[in-house]
Amino acid sequence: MSYSVVVTESGRGRYLQDIVVNDRHRLLADEPETLGGDDAAPTPFDFLMTSLGTCTAITLRMYAERKNLAVTQISVALDHAKVTVDGQTRDHLRRRITIAGDLTGEQRQRMLEIANKCPLHRALTQPLLIASELAD
Repeated sequence: MSYSVVVTESGRGRYLQDIVVNDRHRLLADEPETLGGDDAAPTPFDFLMTSLGTCTAITLRMYAERKNLAVTQISVALDHAKVTVDGQTRDHLRRRITIAGDLTGEQRQRMLEIANKCPLHRALTQPLLIASELAD
């Protein structure tokens, strides 16, 4: 079976991980020093936010192209915090979308609706099934 992402301890730091995506893209991940890492690479939550941000921007660009909207640039800024909701600690992602271009208020509002339909947003806001198994 072929996997599209493989993460392996690098052996070059306490938590530093080598990541190979689709057998051709190589990345690193680590934890910050406050969690015992060397802060040598983005954290797992950085990658989660990167995924949501890029998916959002790409989805909006595709929509703008299909609708011939005068969008000159799209930027998505994200941050992560722990918050308490009904007495339980939850992860909270804040996403701030900047859309430059000559758009009406109605078009801008529609772009926000489209942002909430990007595949990663949908996956993260519904129950996500993760099947884990030990390999031989």
